[in-house]
Amino acid sequence: MEQQDRRANRKGYTLVYTGDGKGKTTASIGLAVRAVGRGYRVIILQFIKSPQRTYGEQIALRKLGVEMRQLGVGFTWTKTPEEHREALQKAWAIAQEEVLNGDWDVVILDEINNALAIEKFPIEDVLPLEEVLALIEQRPKHLHLVLTGRNAKQEIKDRADLVSEVQVVKHYYNEGVPAVLGIEF
Repeated sequence: MEQQDRRANRKGYTLVYTGDGKGKTTASIGLAVRAVGRGYRVIILQFIKSPQRTYGEQIALRKLGVEMRQLGVGFTWTKTPEEHREALQKAWAIAQEEVLNGDWDVVILDEINNALAIEKFPIEDVLPLEEVLALIEQRPKHLHLVLTGRNAKQEIKDRADLVSEVQVVKHYYNEGVPAVLGIEF
């Protein structure tokens, strides 16, 4: 009952973390930790990452009771376009259901902006921008909706209440250092 009362009096916001720099998912996970600390129910749906891998954030968040699901098949160059299209179509259906069901206080759609920006294969018929925009408008009033990933569409940024752009100043990738355990995954 307390959670329903709290939800009834809360305005949810749409937050976007985008840009070419490292830290978009990390920012959303920090937000998730803060929200859980305040008793909010949080789910993170990852559009690109594969359930075939283990991620440090998933291990930690599970201990906090945060549901995190990897719905993708990995980087776009690691699988066929059809494998990605099928995964993204399923991910989008799950995302719509989880946003609209009213069970959550915070829903994080991690790397959805990356998915919407795919140009290597058709994306619009499995993840239509117009449906994403409609979901932003139709979400429950109490729900904080977070969309992360590079190349956020202008239409999404226009509808967001907060847009943070993460920029690269310096990165060890440019020195040939691969992803670092405990930092990137």
